[in-house]
Amino acid sequence: MKQVFCLITIAISLCLSGCREAGTYKTIDEKEFSELAGKENSVILDVRTPGEYKEGHLENALLMDYKNENFENELTKLDPTKTYLVYCKAGGRSAKASSLLSQKGFNTYNLDGGISNWKGKVVR
Repeated sequence: MKQVFCLITIAISLCLSGCREAGTYKTIDEKEFSELAGKENSVILDVRTPGEYKEGHLENALLMDYKNENFENELTKLDPTKTYLVYCKAGGRSAKASSLLSQKGFNTYNLDGGISNWKGKVVR
């Protein structure tokens, strides 16, 4: 009986450590963000304002202003089969946007520190 209990406990622990719950996302560093950005199924999502975007953005980034009143409606236009790499200026808005995206079932990663900490190429 103890062996069965131990096996069940191990199975549950493995599932919980490997499964992502709805509404969760992962904050990642620049290196991991860059690696994921190079994958075919990834979309870079800039959630800053259009003015901030014009000052400089990551290459191939899609602009979706988190402050826009239609932001949540715009999410319905996104492909749920893609992986979304989200950033803003310092990480606050992108964390909120990432949380919202993941609650809606999207696979989402947030760039730690935002574009302010980005050392790679920026399109101007």
